Amino acid sequence: MKPLDYLKESPSQTAGPYVHIGCTPNFCGIEGVFAEDLGSTMLNGQTKGERITVRGRVFDGTGTALKDAMVEIWQADAEGLYPSPQEKRGQADENFTGFGRCPVEQETGEFVFETIKPGTVPFNDGRPQASHITFWIVARGINIGLHTRLYFPDEDNSADPVLGRIELKKRVETLIAEKTGDAEYTFNVRLQGHNETVFFDI
Repeated sequence: MKPLDYLKESPSQTAGPYVHIGCTPNFCGIEGVFAEDLGSTMLNGQTKGERITVRGRVFDGTGTALKDAMVEIWQADAEGLYPSPQEKRGQADENFTGFGRCPVEQETGEFVFETIKPGTVPFNDGRPQASHITFWIVARGINIGLHTRLYFPDEDNSADPVLGRIELKKRVETLIAEKTGDAEYTFNVRLQGHNETVFFDI
């Protein structure tokens, strides 16, 4: 009998074309697997809260928008509750998934999420965090998915415990979206170079 640990972990590799085929088959033209790609719709007509659109692009170090990135978001509902079994503070909105997945548009590199503005949630020590959306980004050339956050320019972010940990305060600006319409925000992610986005090791 072979020992249980004879199969070793394989080395990490960059995200390739199979990421889109496996995660967003309808986007790739492979229909019939799922009625719609997981994460493509986050809300319905009964979802509570302020509806917003979040759009943006992922730029490399040369300022070129990536055309093969996939972006996922995770957020609380309008009351600050997550649709999770671990949520102990009440019942999350059953008409809101809290999870979104969007492959960028292959001509422009743009991602778009139709969602709601999330409520505040507590930090590990109980302090309230400012309203935010967690982002996860993968693309060719990225070995490990990148985590970052979007904060809103029309909210008070001054006491947020996560933003407070960023030593170079000038870099906090890379996490603040731009309000580009009555209910629209633009959040561009920069992987390297000038105004590189702050990423979190989680």
